[in-house]
Amino acid sequence: MRDLSPSGLQRWTHGTLIPAWIERGRAREGGYVEEFTPDGRPLAAPDRSALTTARLTYTFSHAARLSGDAAALEAARRGFDLLLKAQAANGHVPKRFFPDGAASVPRRDLYDLAFVLFACAHYHRATGEAAAIRLAEATMDGIETGLAAPFGGYAEDDLGTLPRRQNPHMHLLEAFHALAEATGSQRWFDAADRIVRLAAERFIDAGGTLGEFFDAQWRPVPGAAGRLREPGHQFEWVWLLHHHQRLTGWEPARRLADGLHRFGLAQGLDREPGCPPLVLDGVETDGTPVAATKLLWPQTEFVKALGARFEFAGEAEAADRLTHHLGLTFAHFIDARTGLWHNQLDRAGTPLPVALPARVLYHLFLCLAETLRVLPQPSGPGGQAA
Repeated sequence: MRDLSPSGLQRWTHGTLIPAWIERGRAREGGYVEEFTPDGRPLAAPDRSALTTARLTYTFSHAARLSGDAAALEAARRGFDLLLKAQAANGHVPKRFFPDGAASVPRRDLYDLAFVLFACAHYHRATGEAAAIRLAEATMDGIETGLAAPFGGYAEDDLGTLPRRQNPHMHLLEAFHALAEATGSQRWFDAADRIVRLAAERFIDAGGTLGEFFDAQWRPVPGAAGRLREPGHQFEWVWLLHHHQRLTGWEPARRLADGLHRFGLAQGLDREPGCPPLVLDGVETDGTPVAATKLLWPQTEFVKALGARFEFAGEAEAADRLTHHLGLTFAHFIDARTGLWHNQLDRAGTPLPVALPARVLYHLFLCLAETLRVLPQPSGPGGQAA
């Protein structure tokens, strides 16, 4: 995209990206299309996932709140109504369900439920509907009674799957922040605080890097999985920790964010000559690439982290780096005409023939919303605070 100014991004986000995905994402049987071929053709599926339904409900809710677009609000309602139907049919939102709400995969999945909570917060902010907060409260009640685990945090699912991961807890923190801002309820501030303290004690090592996979007692699993560092998650936590400090005043969050950001900058970006300097999918603790491919979502999380460093750490150069990396992301991943993207590139920057998950729209939209919120911009539709 040629115009990466705030006004240009604003026009593209609310004039191209969201309208295209409202149309593209609508499934005739109910809910949203889950996945597309690399060239954008929808892939049929008999059921829906809680993850995609919640992520797109969030996206359209947030877009509607920023732009006032009635079509975006109606698209959000399509997803929220399906989440309600699934919860009513099963007593909780299951991992996968049919358009009538009946479960196809009945288990409770922590990662997916984090996004149900996140969607509820934003749908409530967009509509004021109390049903969204009731669903969030019921979902959290189920997490606390059914998934609470020894040694802190929560189980992966109601099957007790191992290894344990930081990733669902990271998204729970994101949801708790959103619900705290939507409701002002102390329940969500306290829940967020527990996640951040768990991260400080268990997820983040003495070198300031974020582990991914752990045993039942939050010890890193042996071998390569225990050494894996995903730079995208490093940056995602930077953004979350700065906002946690903003919301709660807990100063150690800033120190944790500083360490994660240093590692991400030093080791997470590809510096191989001839390769685009994008965020790598996975590295060792010493920075050795172990997954030299490049997904779209880590790029969006780097942009969000840079926005947080500009906003909260006073790093003036972060704004320039943000604009530069957003330009790289558009140049290598995104078709500005259609709002489609390449989901993953090889190290040299060639798109890989992998499916395009609709759920990644959440990453792209939130990155753009945060960019527009943080950088100076004109007033008007889409220019409100996120």
